[in-house]
Amino acid sequence: MTSFPISLIVHGGAGSWRPGSESDAVASMAAAVLVGRKILESGGSALDAAIASAVALEDNPIFNAGTGAVLNLDGFVEMDACVMVSPGGDFKTARIGAVTGLQRVKNPIIVSKQVMEETDHVMLTGNGAQRFARVMGHADYDPVTADRRADWQDKRSKLENELGSQHDLQPDSMGLPTPSQFKLRSFLKTHPEFAGGTIGVVARDAQGAICAATSTGGYTMKLPGRVGDTPLPGCGTYASIFAGASATGTGEYVIRSLACRQISDNVERGMSIAEAVDAMLDQLGHDFDADVGFIAIDANGVPYGNHRTRDMPHAYFSGSSEIVAKMRVEK
Repeated sequence: MTSFPISLIVHGGAGSWRPGSESDAVASMAAAVLVGRKILESGGSALDAAIASAVALEDNPIFNAGTGAVLNLDGFVEMDACVMVSPGGDFKTARIGAVTGLQRVKNPIIVSKQVMEETDHVMLTGNGAQRFARVMGHADYDPVTADRRADWQDKRSKLENELGSQHDLQPDSMGLPTPSQFKLRSFLKTHPEFAGGTIGVVARDAQGAICAATSTGGYTMKLPGRVGDTPLPGCGTYASIFAGASATGTGEYVIRSLACRQISDNVERGMSIAEAVDAMLDQLGHDFDADVGFIAIDANGVPYGNHRTRDMPHAYFSGSSEIVAKMRVEK
């Protein structure tokens, strides 16, 4: 049986990390890679390795996924996650599982995997996703940390002060702001630390399968019910026989561009994985001036990550190489 080089890459979200938090973020990236690497080196699947690395990041409160996910406008957490595995072995087509708007669960990425393996569906949302999680044995769990709650209160106050002075910020009868406050992009541009982040993993196993897994709480102060790019196959998460990719940053731009699918398509057309990712970043920069980043692995097991933000903590290994972990790609 042919054995392929194993590899794995993770990211912890594109954006601007607060001073003093960088070393913890980078160390956590390396630790998450190590979790997945041990599985791959023991002959485990890309799926199991990607899920294990993603769980390690969901359980780490410094990242915006699982425990530590950010709060929406109404002050509660709605999480999105997706896992996708390329065709291979006994599976002739790609396998996908996703959840959106999931509340009060510790590990949304595991629920996504169970949607893929235990149902005939691709995606479950909201109350249906939560009910499914309970049936699958996920206990009630509050992912909100004290730091995230305090952060939300500070940001809600600043949002009201800044937008309220211009637009008379008054909630409607359902508790939402008036329509003029539905578009918060200019506010988020002024306060990039308000944007959320995402965790993502791409892995390739010795059988040649590629798996991409992505999980997020979205971005702080998002409208309740907002769905980002993370759970949408081809947008924030994608895996094919050519490449797998996971996105982070402003999800609305990633959705409009089917960005992760385009990375795979570019590799299929003959680009290297680095060229494919950089071409997508250039396109998103030209079209939207988007704050985004990507990690990816191609069919040869080559990992690559790049971003258009100041920071994107990430780490990777390939074959027998040492784990490389860093906060940003030096331009």
